[in-house]
Amino acid sequence: MRLARIIGASRKVLMGLGLLALVLSAVGVVILLHSPSHAQEPGAVPAKAQGLGFIAAALAVLGSSIGAGIAVSAVGAAAMGAVAERPELMGRSLIYVGLAEGIAIYGLIVAIMILGKL
Repeated sequence: MRLARIIGASRKVLMGLGLLALVLSAVGVVILLHSPSHAQEPGAVPAKAQGLGFIAAALAVLGSSIGAGIAVSAVGAAAMGAVAERPELMGRSLIYVGLAEGIAIYGLIVAIMILGKL
């Protein structure tokens, strides 16, 4: 019972950190896109906004990787339990695990889009 509480609490903390990373990356994107440019070149990004862009990209990957880890742990355990009972479900279970891993790919794509604006 005590272990279940610890696991439940750690999942809530990780989900909170993932949400915080998502919010901070969104704030970084907004600051990056709407910051006034004080540089010499008309299209140049200021150093402060550039640093926030790097932080936003890192937080996007961090949050999506944490979320993907939580999803894969839950889906993978359930999938292996189902495959142990019915081996013909292996193909279907791999699809679900792949969908859970796709969350990390989405974070990577967002980070690449953020870094492309720098």
